[in-house]
Amino acid sequence: MTEGISSKPVRVRFAPSPTGYPHLGNIRTALFNWLFARHYGGSFILRIEDTDVARKVERATEAILESLRWLGLDWDEGPYFQSQRLEIYREVADSLLKESHAYLCYCPPERLESMRQEQMKRKLPPRYDRQCRSLDQKQGAELEAAGIRPVVRFKTPLKGKTSFYDLIRGEVTFDNSTLDDFVLLKSDGYPTYHLANIVDDHLMAISHVLRADEWLSSTPRHVLLYQALNWEPPEFAHLPMILGPDRSKLSKRHGATAVLDYREQGYLSETMVNFLALLGWSLDDKTELLTRDDIIKNFSLERISRTAAIFNKKKLDWMNGVYLRRLTAEEFTRLALPFLEKNLPSQVKRPLNLDYVRQIMPLIQERARTLAEVPYLSRFFFLIEPEYEAEPVKDMDIDIAKRALDLALNRLSVVENWEATSIEEVLRPMAEELGLKTAKLFRLFRVTSTGREAATPLFQTMEILGKERCLNLLTNALHKLT
Repeated sequence: MTEGISSKPVRVRFAPSPTGYPHLGNIRTALFNWLFARHYGGSFILRIEDTDVARKVERATEAILESLRWLGLDWDEGPYFQSQRLEIYREVADSLLKESHAYLCYCPPERLESMRQEQMKRKLPPRYDRQCRSLDQKQGAELEAAGIRPVVRFKTPLKGKTSFYDLIRGEVTFDNSTLDDFVLLKSDGYPTYHLANIVDDHLMAISHVLRADEWLSSTPRHVLLYQALNWEPPEFAHLPMILGPDRSKLSKRHGATAVLDYREQGYLSETMVNFLALLGWSLDDKTELLTRDDIIKNFSLERISRTAAIFNKKKLDWMNGVYLRRLTAEEFTRLALPFLEKNLPSQVKRPLNLDYVRQIMPLIQERARTLAEVPYLSRFFFLIEPEYEAEPVKDMDIDIAKRALDLALNRLSVVENWEATSIEEVLRPMAEELGLKTAKLFRLFRVTSTGREAATPLFQTMEILGKERCLNLLTNALHKLT
C-alpha cells in the first residue's frame, strides 16, 4: 500500500453533518485527517454539511467546533457551510442534466415508500426502479404543470464495473448493476450528500478523502460522478469501524457518548487524542502512550488497520489516570477545582479554601482515573462527620477496639508536631501492644477518620484533617462503641 502522496499539496477535510452531537467515530475521523495534514505539512479544512434541514439538531454545529477546539484540532480553512453554497450545486446539477448524465424524477414519496416496502418483503435490496429515466420532455412538462416538483437523479450506467483504489483496502470494484440511480438534488433545491461533497471536494482541491468505512459503498457513485463531470477524483482511504468490546456496533452501553461528555466526565484532551489515535492506527505492537508530536511524526496510512478497532473503556480510564499523574500538583489542583466546586455536597462551604485543597490533591492524584472522581475520592476531607460506608469495627473484639481508640486518643493528644511521621510513630507500635495485625488496627483508624475502608494513605490523611478534627472523630467513634 502506498500513501498516495503526489506532488500536489495535501489538502484534507473534516465534513460533519450537524444532525447530532459529534461522537467518537466522527472525531476519530477528524483526528486522522488532522494528523495526516500535519504530518505532511498540508491543510486541514473544516466544512459543515448542513443541507439535511429536516434532521438538523440545534447547537450541533457549536458542539462540533467546541469538540475540535477542546482536542486541539485546529483547522486551516473554514468552517465552510454548504447551506451557503446552494447555487453552486444547482448549476452542477443543471450541467449534468444537459449532458444527459442525470434526469428529472417525478415519483411521489408515497410511490417510493410503497416500492421499498414491496422490495423488502421480497427480500430484495431497496432501490429506485428507474420509472422516470425514460420520460420524454412532454411527459415531464405535464407532470410539472400538475404541480409536481421533481428531484434530480444520476443516470447510473446499467452495465459494466466501477473500480477505485483505496489507500487502506487496495483495489475495490463494484458491479454497476448493484448501484441505483441516486438523488443528486432534492425537490426543495437542496443537494444530497453525494452531489454536495463531490462538488466541494473538487472546488476546494481536496487531495485525500479519509472517511469512515460506512462510506465505502457510496464511493463508486462518487467515482461515476467525477467521471461524468470530467473531474479528477481525490485519493480515497476508508477508516475501520469502531466496535464495542463484544464486537457489536459501538453504543452508549459500551461507554461511548458525545465527545464533549468525556470532558464533563473528567477526561483530559491529551488522553482522548492518544486514545483515539490508537483506535485503528498504531506505532508498533506495544507502544500505548504517545505525545501529540510523536503521533504527528509517525502517522501514516500504512499503519492503519483494515479490521475494526475495539473501544475499551477500561483502557481509556487507565490511560487517563496515567496522564493525570503526569500533571504537576498545581495543574491537577487547577483542573480538579471546578469539579470539586460543582459536585461536593451542598453543606460544604463555598468557595473552597484553595490552600486546603492544595494539601489534599496530591493524595487524590495518585488514585484518580478521571477528574470527575475527585469529589468522591476527597469528600471526607470536607465533611465534619464522615459518611460511613463501612463499620469501624469488623472482625475485631469490641473491647479491644474501644481500648485501641482510647489509647490512640491519649497518645495523640500530646503530639505537638502533627505530621504524618509523628502520627505513625504513635499508632504503629500499638498493633503489637494490643496483639493485633497492623492492617486490622489501621483499618479501624481509617474508617473512623474517613468512613471508608479504602481511602488515601492513613497518616497523611490524618495530618491534613488536623489534630483537633482527628481527636473529635476518634472520640465520637469511642462514644458510639461505648
